[in-house]
Amino acid sequence: MIELKKNLGVKGVLLTVLSLFMGCGAIYKGKDHKSRNSIYSKDNLVAWCIVPYDIKERDPEQRAQMLNDLGITKLAYDWREKHIPTFDKEIQTLKKHRIHLQAFWMYSGPDPEKEGNLKLILDALKRNNTKTEIWFMVGGIDLSKMSQEEKIRAISKPVKYIAKEAAKIGCKVALYNHGGWYGEPENQLAVINHLKLSNIGIVYNFHHAENDIDRFPNFFPKILPHLYAINLMGLKGKNPAKVVPVGEGDQELEMMKIVKESGYNGPIGIINEDTHPDAEAGLKMNMDGVAKVVKQLGDKKALRTY
Repeated sequence: MIELKKNLGVKGVLLTVLSLFMGCGAIYKGKDHKSRNSIYSKDNLVAWCIVPYDIKERDPEQRAQMLNDLGITKLAYDWREKHIPTFDKEIQTLKKHRIHLQAFWMYSGPDPEKEGNLKLILDALKRNNTKTEIWFMVGGIDLSKMSQEEKIRAISKPVKYIAKEAAKIGCKVALYNHGGWYGEPENQLAVINHLKLSNIGIVYNFHHAENDIDRFPNFFPKILPHLYAINLMGLKGKNPAKVVPVGEGDQELEMMKIVKESGYNGPIGIINEDTHPDAEAGLKMNMDGVAKVVKQLGDKKALRTY
């Protein structure tokens, strides 16, 4: 630096340092997913519904290696009771393979404080110093004779407890559409507005959108500010649509276009539920389907990643 200062003078040194700083900034910006790629790029895909929907019953190591081979860097963890003993191993193995744990699935009844699932999950995350999202649905509450306000209050009670417990270890929670009153996006939005908690959002699933297609352009902008993730699937026909692999339907193209043009910049899930007995084959089918749709959309940024 002393020799450089002699040759360039103080002004020259300052210009050199400034140019180096700007160069580093340019490199950093180039690594920013939002500026470089599309939401439909491969590096933004989340594997979902691959733990219980896999005829090969892969263990955590085999599952992580499969995702590495496919080039998928995010996993939302769906599980069944038999997987509870391997919660820690799953989290640790994902870290080892540089796979981000996007979310942990959970089902809750009306009293999550008594049911155990939430504690099992949060304890495992805490032990492994991991923060993520809890994607969950709520059932076991008879809403049939309630008014809309009573339904909102009844569902809000377990949601509030789950959200507050998750917040204690820095986790977010997301309402998951899976049919019924709880699965309607407008009702999920009503619950969020009622509770006004900062760590509650929504995961929207195309594979549970069989009756949403005509309404989708209207409600999607309303849930957009609260969206944590969108899980894709193909949809064929209407009222109800038939769920098929991505790219084999006649409705998902327009819906994916709406999502892309909305400014949404969160993760995109691809799933294996009802796609193929082998999770790897099912994920590959839906990745190929996403590539087909983004080509139709003219999304060159996404297409170059497949």
